Amino acid sequence: MVEQVDSGTTAPVRAGVARRAGRRVVRWARWGDATGDARGGSPWTRGRVLAVLAVLTAGLLVFHRAVPNSVGHMGSLLEAFLPWLGVVVVVLFGLALLRRSALSLVALLLPVAAWTYLFGELFLPGAEPGPRDLVVVQHNVSDENADPAGTARALAGAEPDLIALEELVPRALPVYEQTLAPDYPYHAVRGTVGLWSKHPLTDARPLDIKPHGIAEGWNRGLRTTVRTPHGEIAAYVAHLPSVRVRASGLASSWRDESAGLLGGAIAAEKRDRVVLLGDLNGTADDRGLAPLTSRMNVAERGFAFSFPAGFPLARIDQVMARSATVGHIRALPATGSDHLPVAARITLD
Repeated sequence: MVEQVDSGTTAPVRAGVARRAGRRVVRWARWGDATGDARGGSPWTRGRVLAVLAVLTAGLLVFHRAVPNSVGHMGSLLEAFLPWLGVVVVVLFGLALLRRSALSLVALLLPVAAWTYLFGELFLPGAEPGPRDLVVVQHNVSDENADPAGTARALAGAEPDLIALEELVPRALPVYEQTLAPDYPYHAVRGTVGLWSKHPLTDARPLDIKPHGIAEGWNRGLRTTVRTPHGEIAAYVAHLPSVRVRASGLASSWRDESAGLLGGAIAAEKRDRVVLLGDLNGTADDRGLAPLTSRMNVAERGFAFSFPAGFPLARIDQVMARSATVGHIRALPATGSDHLPVAARITLD
């Protein structure tokens, strides 16, 4: 009797233990363990493709200058959207979590570190305003802007010392002049670019940055002297030729040639302090602007993506300086243009 009772009571117990143990094994296998899962992988062997993609992304971030420009200006195309590789990192991170791949997660530390090194500093707060600061606004107002008066009022509302405008067309120019005159009594316009200032301007002249192959009458450069309370500075306003993304790559030859001409003019500038404001049709990372970025300081803080206005993907409107520091740069609210205005604070050294 005892043996029958023992066997009758222990069998269900053993079966229950087995079922619970089985559930634990299935659950553990579902999440994966160090020895493998039902598909023969483990957290350290699954996700090899994701890990390779993570390493490649890190390589593009760190060695973007090594991507050749000889075919379709692919190097410049990559550099125009370089910060957006951060989105690739986020996507890879999500896939690594779904795949439960420890290998991929560890590999993702490489592009995270590379992106943080390149762009993390831009998120830091800017320095406090100082007594030797100038506030500047740069804006391509668009030759199709239906509200130039509203655009002018919006720019003046930021209370900058200098306002640089591009794509000034004859029908809109008097509106900008009249609207900005009360707060900006000094201005200079050459061709389709202009500078409005709270401080006196002298020696205004056109700047020849026209590349070969563009018709006569193309005038998108201006050089003038600004008499600020902290001394005179040379101010340049420029609108470099547009670039196009095509199936064959990035068409930027005219832009690159114009950037070289502008860089040569700045290199020959006799004044130490130089400020450059303009629609340069390129980002600060784009090697096509190297004739400028190699000679001038770019913004230390802020992304300020400015184009296109509806969904900004890149900052092609730039503020650069020599013998001065460009602090925080920010995008201003949209106007009637396809660009967003950008405002920056410049500290004169």
